[in-house]
Amino acid sequence: MADSVIDLRSDTVTRPTAGMRAAMAAAEVGDDVYGEDPTVNALEAEVAALFGHEAALFAPTGSMANQIALQLVVPPAHELLCDADAHVVTYEIGAAAAYGGISSRTWPAVGADVDPDVVAAMIRPDGYWAVPTRAIAVEQTHNRGGGGVIPLATLRELRRVADEAQVALHCDGARIWHAHVADGVPLAEYGALFDTLSVCLSKGLGAPVGSLVVGSAEKIERARFVRKRMGGGMRQAGVLAAAGRYALAHHIDRLAADHAKAARLAEAIAPFGVLATTVRTNLVPLDLTKAPLDAHALAAAARARGVLVSVLGPRTARLVTHMDVDDDAVDRAADALTTILRA
Repeated sequence: MADSVIDLRSDTVTRPTAGMRAAMAAAEVGDDVYGEDPTVNALEAEVAALFGHEAALFAPTGSMANQIALQLVVPPAHELLCDADAHVVTYEIGAAAAYGGISSRTWPAVGADVDPDVVAAMIRPDGYWAVPTRAIAVEQTHNRGGGGVIPLATLRELRRVADEAQVALHCDGARIWHAHVADGVPLAEYGALFDTLSVCLSKGLGAPVGSLVVGSAEKIERARFVRKRMGGGMRQAGVLAAAGRYALAHHIDRLAADHAKAARLAEAIAPFGVLATTVRTNLVPLDLTKAPLDAHALAAAARARGVLVSVLGPRTARLVTHMDVDDDAVDRAADALTTILRA
């Protein structure tokens, strides 16, 4: 793709920086299936410590990390509760049912505005000839919720709900780094609230590959077996883990710059009435219900002007800022989008 194209489809499109590539090239490696890759082991220990948990497991993708975690907390033929727009039931191709035999039930999509009382009322206990609930999953930040950040108070109340019902609480933390930067909540404070987390290195942090499952030592030992069964056992994966370690060291604090760029885009297009929600992080959601053009038409017009936009539905689109989009690109994208929306 030409460098002149401004790619706002996702923060997964970033390319490794020169420093990250150097770290990858210099990585010490071994066979990770045998537990002998020192760079993978160091990454796992570092991420576990960041979230205050005993252990972590490196996985090639965020979807695999989520699905491993869900299998740790929900037995086959039991139930997971999450919201209707959650990544685990929207973008993971039915994996919870296909691989884990997990039944899913959802509350209405509200993004980060989760109501713990609604969730509590949905929990099904053992007995009554109904599928029992075993875990609740939330997403921080929320992808289809426009990068919204679930407040710490809400998460604490969900933890209380889960404890009272004796069910697990999982966090799809693909973009939890953004929540940490936006609200200033320490990663360990988030970690203390969840039985399992998945955290992604290949979105805002800019690594080319990789996510981790975080949990207790016992859970992560089981997770290694589940990962192998799902085809996720890797060999000299330290080359990839080195990129993740570099990202953790260099790319967390800079997420604030991506948030500022997203806010500038949001401010530019706000007068056209297409912002779906308040922009908190690096995602700018567009609701084109009342706009003269639909999402595909917007994306086509933007592409003609050198800007790539993600289409999430007939009248839903999204812009995502990231480390490969500089201030000049934000200005040019804003000019292109406002010209299209004004027409």
